[in-house]
Amino acid sequence: MPLKTLQIPTADGSADAFAAFPDQGERHPGVLMYADGFGIRPVLREMALELAGHGYYVLVPNVFYRHGPAPVIDLPEHIGEEVRPAIFARLMPLIEAHTTERVLSDADAYLTFLTAQPEVGTGPVAVTGYCVGGLLAMTTAAAHPREVAAVAGFHGPVGAGGPESLRLLLSELTAEVHLGHAESDLTPEALDELNRALDAAGVEHTSEIYPGTAHGFTMSDTDAFNASGLQRHWDRLLPLLARTLAPS
Repeated sequence: MPLKTLQIPTADGSADAFAAFPDQGERHPGVLMYADGFGIRPVLREMALELAGHGYYVLVPNVFYRHGPAPVIDLPEHIGEEVRPAIFARLMPLIEAHTTERVLSDADAYLTFLTAQPEVGTGPVAVTGYCVGGLLAMTTAAAHPREVAAVAGFHGPVGAGGPESLRLLLSELTAEVHLGHAESDLTPEALDELNRALDAAGVEHTSEIYPGTAHGFTMSDTDAFNASGLQRHWDRLLPLLARTLAPS
């Protein structure tokens, strides 16, 4: 299955990226995938290839491209708890510099690029993301209601900005949503509050806590990895894409 290295033109330069897609000479529904805070690395390529194997063109941009090509910082093969604090100390300035203005500008560029690829069909696209990428996915979907039919976020900080921030985010959202929360990230009470906000906005959604999971549970190169949580993620994501993305 092809894995192609790409450069996406943006308002601030060029974002390095990769795409995974079936090697069948056909056009496929497009999916924009946002990495977690650790960024592009082998586990993201594995996940993109897995998703592409189900018939999708998956584009994964380096959202920190303004600071250099991926990997923006050196990462060990396994991100254990003993190294996580030092890594996040280096990553947090990059995350904090990624303002909403930058997120929206980049989202325009990513979706323009994705939908222009010859391997991508003419129907709607989906956006998915992990950790901070989950918030980027929701922001992208809200800003592009006519293009994005489905959005999924896993162990992401959706709603962390407070009720008013969440209300504004959801007010423009038309995509069907799935949110898979880590048990360590969200209390049942906070989940109820988030789901009431989704209901009030009229957003078609599923939003649930994955039992026994910690933040980062989808990522097999971290101590947070939970195999059943990752499988549950696929069990929720694949049907969402199948029912929302029209065949090309």
